[in-house]
Parts: sequence; structure tokens; C-alpha cells
Amino acid sequence: MSETNALMAQSGFWLHPSIVLLLGALIIPLLKGVAQQSYRIALALVFIFLVFQTSIGIHGQFEVNGLEIITGRADKLSLVFAYVFSLITLIATIYSLHVKDNIQHVTAFIYAAAATGVAFAGDLITLYVFWEMMMLASVWLIWRRQSATSYASGYRYLLVHAVSGVTLLGGIVLLYSQTGSLAFEQMRADNLAVYLILIGFLINAAVPPLHAWLPDAYPEATITGAIFLSALTTKTAVYTLLRGFPGTEFLIWMGVVMALWGVIYAALVNDIRRLLAYHIISQVGYMVAGVGMGTAMAINGSAAHAFTHILYKAVLFMGAGAVIYMTGKSKVTELGGLYKYMPLTFLLYMVGAFSISSFPLFSGFVSKTMILEAAALDRMALAWLLLTMAGVGTFISTGLKLPYFVFFAKDSGLRPKEAPWNMILAMGIAAFFCFFIGVYPTWLYNFLPEQPVNYNAFSLGHLYWEMQLLLFTALGFFLLLKYLAGVPKTSVDTDWVYRKAGPVIYQKLAALVRTTWRGFIDGSIGLMRRFWESLGQTYGSRGPIGQTWSIGLTTIWVFLLVALYGLYIVLF
Repeated sequence: MSETNALMAQSGFWLHPSIVLLLGALIIPLLKGVAQQSYRIALALVFIFLVFQTSIGIHGQFEVNGLEIITGRADKLSLVFAYVFSLITLIATIYSLHVKDNIQHVTAFIYAAAATGVAFAGDLITLYVFWEMMMLASVWLIWRRQSATSYASGYRYLLVHAVSGVTLLGGIVLLYSQTGSLAFEQMRADNLAVYLILIGFLINAAVPPLHAWLPDAYPEATITGAIFLSALTTKTAVYTLLRGFPGTEFLIWMGVVMALWGVIYAALVNDIRRLLAYHIISQVGYMVAGVGMGTAMAINGSAAHAFTHILYKAVLFMGAGAVIYMTGKSKVTELGGLYKYMPLTFLLYMVGAFSISSFPLFSGFVSKTMILEAAALDRMALAWLLLTMAGVGTFISTGLKLPYFVFFAKDSGLRPKEAPWNMILAMGIAAFFCFFIGVYPTWLYNFLPEQPVNYNAFSLGHLYWEMQLLLFTALGFFLLLKYLAGVPKTSVDTDWVYRKAGPVIYQKLAALVRTTWRGFIDGSIGLMRRFWESLGQTYGSRGPIGQTWSIGLTTIWVFLLVALYGLYIVLF
């Protein structure tokens, strides 16, 4: 019996939360001031209510030309992601209350609705529609910063995700032609169709070398838009991997590479949001590795870590956004001494920093260690060791370097005020969940897909090992402090291929084409002249019919040249 049939205990009428949020977002431009702010909060609350009221089962099932469409497949796996997507939508909405930008507000809600739609999609067509909606909505959160850099970054972001969408669609079409089914269930990566689908998911998960779009685009987004971006795209991809590819072993090592790649580049960059963006790649690496392991412990660990990551990463991006909003600066080397003027921002940021660093009593400790435990139980010593090393790098960059050089260190001379109340409130709500989950993980564990959750994060062994690791990392950081300060430079990643090498290759290719084209034109003109002379000698003495034949052939020749020239103009 298929997974779809196993969920057929449906509960009558169901109102799709994504549809409500989509339609509700269209009303936002009609309102202004306090009325609009209140409406946005109310809409986000309704969204949360509808998500949490969704019962396990199949909802919104119908047929179109013989294709079975399921817009609402709700089980433990889809619900845990939908829950956190709805929570972060409310938190980010509160954070953005002071912003007067209707396009940004509408597209943010559409983006959140699309991500939730992916989580509930029971077939690949529904998934694809929401997948592309995510791309189209999210790019506006980058472009709305309205700078030359954000326009360029958004365009590159759009191109990369368009490739992801086309690859996914190609895989779906091939899979349907082979199997006659569009059900979104577990797949084996053993044919071209499934590999295309997997590649589409991996691009959105920011798996190296297909990852540079993330640290390129997220730091250039609007301050509030970056909260939605940090929460949704990569975690939606993690959900699709958990749904479609659990136990695919090569994902273990791709996840390990992500975890290490992210922390290495985070140590090199100077922009505070770029540093945090690289840590998204690193933390998603743990989730992807858990997908590859495929055991009940690993699947729960990946789902739990996606949940906690969305919340603590929101705290971190909100803290960084508050600093940028109040100072106008985003470089580590331009900041310092801010704890005196933004103490609440600093304290709340540190809740996120402790969470991502897996401090006991904070959320990351009860989720990330579950993935490490799964690796240990599977006797994957090398994967466990490398993921542990990545955890050290996370604490150094996010828990020590960024807060030290931004809030302490040498006074930058900046005298900002504390962030607006709505920013602080939003950070406070997310920080509360970071601490609440850290001290009472059972609340989160009850949502996880593999029940019962046989894991105790607070065993003496876990506590002793984690505290030892963190304390020695902190000692090393302060001993090497003078070598760890930010450097005002640009670190080149794999985006060099299309940002630097790509234009050079294009110019060389275009020059070659132009040279070849000129030679072709000169040769064609000479050939046409000789052809005309030959026709004149052959048909010129044969009267009007011969002349008409000559003119007709020449017209066809000229038409072909014009068509080729038009193609040349379009391409080059």
C-alpha cells in the first residue's frame, strides 16, 4: 500500500493555509498605516492557526485529465516544516512592521505561502508550481533593496533558481513518461529522471559547488526580506530531500562538505550577513548528511535541526539587520563597541549564537547533536569527526568572532540607538523559542516524523563532551584573537566562474564569432557576386523568365543572410 493510501483518513473540508495567505496578501496594498500593520499581523496569525489545525491525512485531492493532484498531504514530516514556516512568518512580519513597502510585504507572504505549499504537496506538479512561485516571490526581496549590487545579485539568483526549476521540471516529465505517476514519494537515484529531480532539490539546498547564489544574494536583500530568505528556500529543499531521498548515501558526504565549506568561508568574509549566510550552508550540511544516513535518528535529527535552525538563524539575521539598520554599516571592520548602545540587540543575538553553537539549554544542542549521535550509532567515525570540526568553526565565527568584533573590541565611534521596538519584539519571540526548545525539547520532539523519539540530549556524556569542546574553542579563540580580526577584502567563491571567468569567456567567444561572421559575410558577398554574374551570363539572354529566375534566387540568398544576421544580433 502506498504512502498516499496510508493517509486516506481525511477530515472533510480543509482550507489550504497557503491559499488563504496568498489571497490575503493581495489585500495589503489597499490598506495603510496602523490598519495595514494590524491586518498583516492578523493574517499571519490566521495562517498559523490554519497550519496547526491541519490534521494528518490527505486533503485537497482531485483529478485533472487523469492526473491525480494532491495539494494537501499532511503527515508528521510535512507538518513539522509547515509549523515552523508559519511561526517564522509571524515573527518576520512583526520585525517588518516599520517598513513601508507594499511590494516587499506582498511578496514575502507569497514566498511563505509557496514554501508551505511545497511542504503540503502530495504530487510533483503541485510541488513544481509552488517551487516556481517561491523563486518568483523571493527574488523581489533582494531587488527591493534597490541598489546596483542587489539588482545584479537578484538577477544571478533568478538565473540559478530558473535552472533549478527547469531541471526539476525535466525530471518530473521524464519520471511521468516512465512510470505514469506523479506521486511525490521516496525515490531511488538510479535513473536520469530521478537524478534531474535530485539536482533541482540540491541547487535550492545550496550544495557546493551549486551554492554561491546564497552568500551572493542574501546579504544584498532588504533587511527584513533576509529573514524570510534565511528561513525558507534551503529548508524547503531539506524537506524535499527528506521526503524523496532518505538513505541516499552520497548525500552524507555532500552534507559534510557543506558543513566544512560554510565554516571555512565564514571565517574569511568581512560582511556580517555574508558570514551568517555561509553558516546557513554549513548548518544545512548537517541536515543533508542526516538525510543521507536515512536512519530514524538521522531523519528526526534533520527535521529537528531544520526547525531550530529557522528560529535561531532568524535571531542572528535580525540582530545583524538591526545593526545595519541603526548604523548603516555591515562590515566587521567598520563596527565595534556597540554593546553600550544596543544592549538588547546584543543579548538577543547571543541567544541565537549560543543556539547555533549547540550550547546546552539552547535549541541547537537538542537538534544538531541528534545528527551526530546518528553518525556515531552508524559507526561513521569520519563523518562524525568532520561534522564535529564544523561545529567548532561555527562557534568561532558566529558565537565569538562576530559578536566580539561588532559589539566589543575597538570602539568604532558609532553611537546608534537601540533598534525599534518591533525588531526587538520579533527577536525576543524567536529567542524565546530558542531557549524554550533548549530546556524542553519534548515539545519539538513530539512533532518529529519518526516516533517515538528515543534520544536524550542531556546525558552526561553529551553534556561533558559539548562543554569541553566549546570551552577549549573559546580558549583558542582568545589566544589567537589578533589573527582572527576581520580583513577588508572580498573572498572569491565558486561564483568566480560566472562573475569573473564567465564574462571573459563570453568576450573571447563573441570576438571569435564576430571574426568568423565577418569572414562569412565577405565570402558570401563574393560568392553571391560570382553567382549573379554566372546567372546573368546563363539567363540574361533568355528574356524576362530568365531574369525573374535570377532575381528570385538572389532574393532567397539575401533573405538567408538577413536571417543569420538577426540570429547573430540576438545571441551576440
